[in-house]
Amino acid sequence: MLKSILGSLIVTALPITALPGAALADGGHALHQEGAVVSAENPEIDPNFDILAAHVHREGRVVTFHMTLNGTAGETVPAPNGALAGAPVQSYVWPTSLAPETVGFEGGKGILALVATSHPDFDDTPLFDEDGDGDVDNDGAKWHSHWVVLTPNEACGPGALSVQDIPDGATPEMPATWPGLPIYLDSPGFSPVLEAEEITINVGFADDSAVDGLKYDGVTSALRVNQNVHAPLLCVVDVFDVASADLSLPGEIAGN
Repeated sequence: MLKSILGSLIVTALPITALPGAALADGGHALHQEGAVVSAENPEIDPNFDILAAHVHREGRVVTFHMTLNGTAGETVPAPNGALAGAPVQSYVWPTSLAPETVGFEGGKGILALVATSHPDFDDTPLFDEDGDGDVDNDGAKWHSHWVVLTPNEACGPGALSVQDIPDGATPEMPATWPGLPIYLDSPGFSPVLEAEEITINVGFADDSAVDGLKYDGVTSALRVNQNVHAPLLCVVDVFDVASADLSLPGEIAGN
């Protein structure tokens, strides 16, 4: 079960307070959407990663993933490590029920998730210039999007997850915007919009039927590049918050 996969990472039995209710005025927030996966405030979490709600809705083939935080979305970023080995990554994550091949991963075995990440020590979006300075290779600290396949990996710790590695010598089909790293990670170029307590990513699908019945959750987490920059390449090392508390993917896509 997914709950057991993250069991050793999800912080439990922490004090929580009531939801803020009308504290956020914008009706477009995830928090105000019918069917959103709602989470209580947790004063033990950095408010910029404390999830109040996650929501996914669609209009035809365009799907909007958004999340309401207790603080300011994207304000907390990792401190530079100075090298790829051991480089920290912070993320907002929407785990989904979609099969990895939905977005072009061949042989992916795990949880397909849409992720917004920041990591100042490396740039894994070689096709995009997020900061608009004319250099596509220096933007890792800017929040950007990925599709990833998350899989259980005891090498990352008991009950932990990693981004699925591509074994040496294997050449599975990858999405056209795969950045070339030996992991199941795509850099599709969907720009996260960070506005106050809300983070939003609009995603286009060529086939709108691909997202029929999509289920989702919301997670905030930290990852880290392995010190030997080898399998496992990228481990989940901390889970700050899970909207459902148990990664049960209770949310159902809204709209049509």
